[in-house]
Amino acid sequence: MDLQAFTEDSPGALVAISGTDAHHGQWRHAAFVPDPLSSESPALTGATYRIVANARAALAALDSTSRQLPNPRLFRRPSLQAEAQSTSALEGTYAPLAEVLTADTERPPNVDLREIFNYVEAADAAFDRTTAGHPLTVGFLGELQAVLVTGTSNEHPSSGRVRGHRVVVGQRADAEPAELPVRAARFIPPPPGIDLHANLQELLDWMSRGVANEKIDPVVAAAMAHYQFESLHPFHDGNGRIGRLLIVVHLLQQRVLFEPTLTVSPWFEARRTEYYDSLLRVSTEADWDSYVGFFARGLEESAKRTRARMLALVDVQTDMKEAVRRSPLRADTAHALVDFAVANISFTVRAVEGGLGVTYGRANTLVNQLVQLGLLAPLDDARGPARRFYAPQVYDVLLAEET
Repeated sequence: MDLQAFTEDSPGALVAISGTDAHHGQWRHAAFVPDPLSSESPALTGATYRIVANARAALAALDSTSRQLPNPRLFRRPSLQAEAQSTSALEGTYAPLAEVLTADTERPPNVDLREIFNYVEAADAAFDRTTAGHPLTVGFLGELQAVLVTGTSNEHPSSGRVRGHRVVVGQRADAEPAELPVRAARFIPPPPGIDLHANLQELLDWMSRGVANEKIDPVVAAAMAHYQFESLHPFHDGNGRIGRLLIVVHLLQQRVLFEPTLTVSPWFEARRTEYYDSLLRVSTEADWDSYVGFFARGLEESAKRTRARMLALVDVQTDMKEAVRRSPLRADTAHALVDFAVANISFTVRAVEGGLGVTYGRANTLVNQLVQLGLLAPLDDARGPARRFYAPQVYDVLLAEET
């Protein structure tokens, strides 16, 4: 880590670390420990506040749309799978969105998809806990981290706990190939120990107080909390994904959002260099203004994109139900299957049986009837309970986001 980059304005302290390397022998360097977050907003320019206001307006429009829908939760899973794909890609785990949308979530065909679906499971748990009004704790974040890495190459004896070892983040572009890893790193977060655990709990407490803090705009507070979590880097793996998940959780906590359909990672993934650089500049020179502006632009564009996707899915849902009404089918379960197909991008007849609470025979008949209407289609040539189906119109809406 380039220690000379940290100025007197840096919102934290460099603390000494040392060790022994097989090639370099004994060494001394430093890690960065961020100061606790303030109860006051950082100084921002008028231009940045205008960006923040635009983000608030876009989030309000998304929230208003969610509240007007009969069942906004139908749209949570499509959003989560798109978010899971992008947030994992930011950390180096890539699978095409088309593959993510159509894979069997119970039996993913490879480790990359397992890691992506682990994120969906962790996000569901975080959203359920938050909407139930329960506070976040260090222990619960550990549980989320353990879920993220279960069954992957990143599973570790310390999974589920605040890390007990030193880590480095990234590598400087100008680092020499043989340079000592701690000196070649872009960033070295705080050393392990009780202080790291305490600082993480302090952050979670700060987040929970946010709804009562009128001195900090919720978008600015979300930016501050995201920076703090990434700077602490409390786990051995999964910090980026948990940190971006906490953006949406924090907006739920602050009652900015009613339903967690917001997907933020596609926007950050498309600008990953600027994203990482803006986080680092807060640590080195307290450049909150450009970071908050960048972050707020991301929330604004993400909220607009999420709302557009939601409205497109509503249109598809309406069109499919209209097609059912024009058909000889009159059963309410046919309309329920349309809702199920919007909420679950690909599925088996067995899943329909459980989701609609009907017999397997009835589920199979319903699926085949909607296939005949052209509203559903089989994904493969398999037969029996393992055969998967999808709604092509729903699939097309979600896949259009990659173009």
